[in-house]
Amino acid sequence: MPASALFEPLTLRGVTVRNRIWVAPMCQYSAEQHDGMPGDWHLVHLGSFATGGAGLVLTEATAVTPEGRISPEDLGIWNDAQRDAFRRITAFISAQGAVPGIQLAHAGRKASTYRPWSPQRGSVPADKGGWGTVAPTEAPFGDYAPGRALSTDEIGDLVSSFRAAARRAVEAGFRVIEIHAAHGYLVHQFLSPLSNTRTDAYGGSLENRARLLLEVVAAVRAEIGDDLPLLVRFSATDWTDDGWDAGQTATVAAWAQQAGADFYDISSGGNVPRASIPVGPLYQVPLAAEVKAAADVAVSAVGLITTPQEAEDVVASGRADAVMLARELLRDPHFALRAAHELGAEIDYWPAQYLRARL
Repeated sequence: MPASALFEPLTLRGVTVRNRIWVAPMCQYSAEQHDGMPGDWHLVHLGSFATGGAGLVLTEATAVTPEGRISPEDLGIWNDAQRDAFRRITAFISAQGAVPGIQLAHAGRKASTYRPWSPQRGSVPADKGGWGTVAPTEAPFGDYAPGRALSTDEIGDLVSSFRAAARRAVEAGFRVIEIHAAHGYLVHQFLSPLSNTRTDAYGGSLENRARLLLEVVAAVRAEIGDDLPLLVRFSATDWTDDGWDAGQTATVAAWAQQAGADFYDISSGGNVPRASIPVGPLYQVPLAAEVKAAADVAVSAVGLITTPQEAEDVVASGRADAVMLARELLRDPHFALRAAHELGAEIDYWPAQYLRARL
């Protein structure tokens, strides 16, 4: 049978992922008790991708503090009960031969919002379960409620929160950790000159704006040891003049590599309301390729990659080392099995229960 680049295993540190079809973090807004706890929905949602043949299965943005949640219904890993609830999910994913990964996040000024299908929009008020938000400065995101600028001591506390969350993640059975530095959430807010106008050690120059991310990377690496891969998700551009761009992303990716990161998940946007984004098939792949070439780092591409051949071409061409899929996996959680069939790739991880559909 013909070889497929998409189905070549990839080893990062001490973890080997069976293929290059990876599950992008997708918020489910389904912690119904507002306690950050994963439940049956998350088990079935994430578990279906593992039975469907994906290589790496990443959770949604999982908050490192209660105030870091995008919505009251988001997941968290700021306490041991949440850690313990994740264990049955990581055990199931691992039992199917996939690698369980977690995205650690803090939403910053974009926290405390209604979930997408709520009839309300914008910030959730305190009497409805919301909370005050924090950010590099007090400037709000669009029409959201303004937040509060973090003090330097509070920034140090946040770095400690990421480290503690990473420890719990490893204890929960996750084998890959990703730091969320994209989509206009807190770390991205610090990176971009459009949202970070601080005048202290965390603002101004690129080195200063990158300081929070690099401190988080170093702290998480120190916590998880040398065996587990550490990913960073970047928005490679704000899609706005004078904002964050691919050149800055590549520079900071190289710095993060020195601090302990291994791989970069390249997305875009989210930091500027109503930015003009040229959405279309594979529209973010050139950004991944640019960061990969400029920083000489390993990257994944994401964004409207919808067919097995598109995914194969992205990896085979060397533009990215893996693809992250989201909406296409919601439509077809067994995309990886279908892709193997369509591309003629021989794989040995079809679930026995599904073998009748293999040919």
